[in-house]
Amino acid sequence: MYYDYPRMCDSIMKSVIILGATGSIGRQALEVCKKYNINVSAISFGNNLKDALDIIKEFNVKSVWCLNELDLKKVRDFNKDITLKSGTNGLKELIFENEGNVLNGITGIAGLLPSYYTILAKKDLYLANKESMVVAGDIINDLARKNNVNIIPVDSEHNAIYRLLKNVNSDEVKKIIITASGGAFRDYNRNELENVTINEALKHPNWSMGKKITVDCASMVNKGLEVIEAHHLFNMPYDKIDTVLHYESIIHSMVEYNDNSIGALMYNPSMIIPIQYALVRKISDSVIDSISFSKLNTLTFKPMDTNRYPMLELAYKVGKLGGFYPTIFNACNEACVDLFIQNKIKFLDIEKILFNCINSTNNINLEFNIDNILKVDSEIKKGVYNGKYN
Repeated sequence: MYYDYPRMCDSIMKSVIILGATGSIGRQALEVCKKYNINVSAISFGNNLKDALDIIKEFNVKSVWCLNELDLKKVRDFNKDITLKSGTNGLKELIFENEGNVLNGITGIAGLLPSYYTILAKKDLYLANKESMVVAGDIINDLARKNNVNIIPVDSEHNAIYRLLKNVNSDEVKKIIITASGGAFRDYNRNELENVTINEALKHPNWSMGKKITVDCASMVNKGLEVIEAHHLFNMPYDKIDTVLHYESIIHSMVEYNDNSIGALMYNPSMIIPIQYALVRKISDSVIDSISFSKLNTLTFKPMDTNRYPMLELAYKVGKLGGFYPTIFNACNEACVDLFIQNKIKFLDIEKILFNCINSTNNINLEFNIDNILKVDSEIKKGVYNGKYN
């Protein structure tokens, strides 16, 4: 098999720890918990204090990790009985001390340590943080095997592949096909991208997500990260991972088998279904409307044009190079997107800086471990913010 599938059971899990509870993934995970009476034993949140307080009250959360000290004090004033955590050690304690497996909905490299701590705590990991696998896939996989921990992908594309590969042997699969909507600028040519704005980039045609991932969809960096993640999640060679533009986001990914048949997982765009599949541990009723084939007039597919989307080709390159290259790629992109959101660089500057960064950075002669991944991430971002790769 490609993947160590979770030990699914008939009973719904009793408790879960939700990291990034006020984000898009976290909020939808809470909907699933409410529907199935899953106890939310602990949460972490970044800067959205108001939503966090609402969650604490509604779900009677007993333990909370806060990003900043000011919010920590406000949570304490709100409920003096809550166990409060902050800082790196506090996040580790939150995961180790509370009941339940962990849904990691944190965005970016900030989600790496929580994934690492979850596996150290011998808890199953429901993974929406693709960066954990992108920058440290070999480390995470080795540790998961050592600790007999399941990693269940929550991203719609990888969750679809995960379900399509279930009970399939590796020698029965020709390739996996990851679909991409194309993002806000999918109908723009290269010249039309010159002066696009952040507000335009955030108008995704199918999905409502956070700013960073929405920009990544427009640049196709997000699909590049998903390719690297799929390589590690499913032990799949890069030459057996394909991508295709699919405008409607109805087919979330496909698997082509050796007999040339193709399996596809289809549902209306929503993260509820993959989150529910992970948390409920079985296929269950959903609030998402069924696909009406009488109303669905067409499904649109276009080949991926790497001249139009050069970041996807670059992601394949850095994935194959391995080592710290995926860390460099991810770190540079995170900093660039932040600068674009602040209107400090143009949209096309993201790819220019990424190419310059990858081409000017030799593979780093450090031991490949979590600490050094975070060190490289910090150094690359510092260089981007200082204009080193402009």
